Amino acid sequence: MLAENHKIPEAYALADWRRRINDLYVVIRATPGPKAAHALWQQTRSAMFRDHPCSPLPASRRRGFERIAVHPYDPNWRFVVDIVPQEGAPIQFDLGADGGMTAKPVGRTDGLAQATGHELTLYWVTGYGGGLFVPFKDTHAESYGGGRYLVDAIKGADLGLNREQRMIVDFNFAYNPSCALNPAFVCPLSPAENALDTPIAAGERHIG
Repeated sequence: MLAENHKIPEAYALADWRRRINDLYVVIRATPGPKAAHALWQQTRSAMFRDHPCSPLPASRRRGFERIAVHPYDPNWRFVVDIVPQEGAPIQFDLGADGGMTAKPVGRTDGLAQATGHELTLYWVTGYGGGLFVPFKDTHAESYGGGRYLVDAIKGADLGLNREQRMIVDFNFAYNPSCALNPAFVCPLSPAENALDTPIAAGERHIG
């Protein structure tokens, strides 16, 4: 944890935040039990949201903050799916004053439709470095209306593949974008293509 009285440039603090998220997912992928990994995920992110200088929580909410609100871990929302290659026109995500983010479809899941109503499109963020990006939204009353993220590889949030090179999709690790916590942030929201008509009672909740 960075000491509160130790001031470092914002860019370095943001780099530290991303490094910690990346390190967290390295440990999660190596943890044998998904439920134990989920508990670590909630605990670590809660501490970062409370203590880290780049927390998306407004300062007024950090004092007394205990933990991120999540649904209890439910193994029924964990899937191992195939990925079918897919091409399509790039889409543009509006990022306000930061401009836009372009992402192109690169694949589609095969194995979610029975539980969620339809499959999800996987996007690749174009530009320097790039990264896999899988946003979605659902109809649960406690889900953020703008959607949540399953994968945001640019920030290291990615559960990866299993030994058979199939993708792990675990909705218990779905998390809210920063703008769900703080209106000062502008985030890429889920496109209509990844809007599920099913309530997903798993992952991070949005309350208030």
